[in-house]
Amino acid sequence: MTLIERAFAGCYDGFSVDRIVFDPDLNPRFIEECRKLGLAEPPEVLNWNLLNLRKRGLLAAYPVAKRTSFRNEDQYRFAAEIAARFLERQQGISLDRLLCNPVLALEFDRLAERIAPGFLPLQYRWAALNLRKSKKLRPELAARVAAEPVQASCWRIQDFRLEQVAATQGLYLLYDSKQLLYVGESDNLRSRLKKHLDHSDNKGFARWLWEFGSEGLNIEVHVLAPQTAAKVRKALELELIRSRKPVFNIQR
Repeated sequence: MTLIERAFAGCYDGFSVDRIVFDPDLNPRFIEECRKLGLAEPPEVLNWNLLNLRKRGLLAAYPVAKRTSFRNEDQYRFAAEIAARFLERQQGISLDRLLCNPVLALEFDRLAERIAPGFLPLQYRWAALNLRKSKKLRPELAARVAAEPVQASCWRIQDFRLEQVAATQGLYLLYDSKQLLYVGESDNLRSRLKKHLDHSDNKGFARWLWEFGSEGLNIEVHVLAPQTAAKVRKALELELIRSRKPVFNIQR
């Protein structure tokens, strides 16, 4: 028996490996058991090693007796998806890697809670895992094509200032707590976002702003490297439209 398995056995209590790793209340118990056994690696390494034991079929002796499920997942599933995709893009790592890291997992919680407040961190995390398991978080072209890392940022409209956005090329996403409203690309993000917020030339989005106001709006920006060709930028926009199906974009 490996030390990782012994640590898991010490806090297992009928829960799944995913629950032990991704539950912010249970995971510290696993890390504490690891420390008692002399394992000094960072929590993200210990968590990843435990997931790998499960994936290799080496934890079959620990059946899941306490299943995890939550009602009303549809109320925060979109927030979990947006937070997961944003941090995957920003950090360049998978969802599992992200949630194995306590610091990044807290950032995930913060982003999801900002979009759809009122739920537990575990609920957001579990919704993201369910999306991944149902293959609805597959890597997008936007995460595979760009040759250079991008700067990814997001804001609530209340915290947003145009000067926070570079006057350079990139992609932008506009969404509320329930749905992705619009995806666009521009060679000048600051100018393009100003136009959308002043008087959008997308009639559907302009009507939505008029009916619901901007209070619940979130803005996400992906700055592309200066050498990114315009045709690549447009291909990235098209891939985001195809994969995420924003309400006010024409599906092509």
